[in-house]
Amino acid sequence: MSYKRVYLKSGKEESLKRFHPWIFSGAIARVENEPEEGEVVDVYTSEKEFIACGHFQIGSIAVRVLSFVQEPVDRAFWVRKLSCARKVREALGLIGNPQTNTYRLVHGEGDNLPGLIVDIYGKTAVMQAHSAGMHLDRMEIAAALSEVMDDTVQNIYYKSETTLPFKADLLATENGFIRGGSVDNVAMENGLKFHVDWLKGQKTGFFVDQRENRRLLERYAAGRNVLNMFCYTGGFSFYAMRGGARLVHSVDSSSKAIDLTNENVQLNFPGDVRHQAFAEDAFKYLDRMGEQYDLIILDPPAFAKHRDALRNALRGYTKLNAKAFEKIRPGGILFTFSCSQVVTKDNFRNAVFTAAAQAGRSVRILHQLTQPGDHPVNIYHPEGEYLKGLVLYVE
Repeated sequence: MSYKRVYLKSGKEESLKRFHPWIFSGAIARVENEPEEGEVVDVYTSEKEFIACGHFQIGSIAVRVLSFVQEPVDRAFWVRKLSCARKVREALGLIGNPQTNTYRLVHGEGDNLPGLIVDIYGKTAVMQAHSAGMHLDRMEIAAALSEVMDDTVQNIYYKSETTLPFKADLLATENGFIRGGSVDNVAMENGLKFHVDWLKGQKTGFFVDQRENRRLLERYAAGRNVLNMFCYTGGFSFYAMRGGARLVHSVDSSSKAIDLTNENVQLNFPGDVRHQAFAEDAFKYLDRMGEQYDLIILDPPAFAKHRDALRNALRGYTKLNAKAFEKIRPGGILFTFSCSQVVTKDNFRNAVFTAAAQAGRSVRILHQLTQPGDHPVNIYHPEGEYLKGLVLYVE
């Protein structure tokens, strides 16, 4: 199959020789035949040598690379790519695990499918497009997904209303089922059950990237008073309860998130009086709370979506962590995270270091955390390492 062509400026193919999956608009010399946004294009060097093919789009990232070999992007292509993604999850022991039926099957650039996310919740796959190209190819991808996952996936829910480029003039972007239509939204992670709000919830309905970090928290919870800030649907909370926490308080500014947290706690620990949930602003809660907690989780939403917001984001992380350091009991454990892609590990650690110094506490690093294996980082795309976490012992 022959696609429309994009030609690079001289010397701008170097990043592609290193298999980086993005081509920026400034690297392009000319585009032939005016491809539509989302259309597959072939990319050539200034010497007219083929170097990659990918989805064309308007914006800073002009092409998201799908392949570094010249090939048709058809049903067989999607089946092969999704099969590779499945093999990674099989190697991780996530497919067919009776204790865990939720995981990420496709993680964008980490699975050589930039712009595509697929999360599995039991028998339902939630598919999310972050590019016009993945949106336009959604039906072909869904068909390939059904083939690759056999009967393990019976429903495919498409959830891209809020993730597609707002400038793209795209049709049929409404959320909804592409296949099936099950209303069973209870999934399992490490033997714990939870409701998934893929209809209206954040991301695909649950933050599957914290699975291993939640399990680590469970090991520290016994006998402790736990505060789960930015709790969303309460993931860390019910792990803390299973770990033997004395009490668990969940806080989120969204009353809907608090309702889901309470439902999830009831699913796993019906009638357990150790848990309370509060719909309140995080900073206001931290200001008014006493020194009753000796295990605190800070897992805020991304403070910086783009590089221009980095400085303010780092101030926010410093302020948030300083509040926790001021209030946590001696001998307390702090789990603190950043999911902002533009915040590096060093950025984040420096913000937390500054917060500890401001609070005048002696702090040790017990663990340095990141995203799990089903959110892989493409070695040629280090920007994909977005989740940073520290587990700290506070004297």
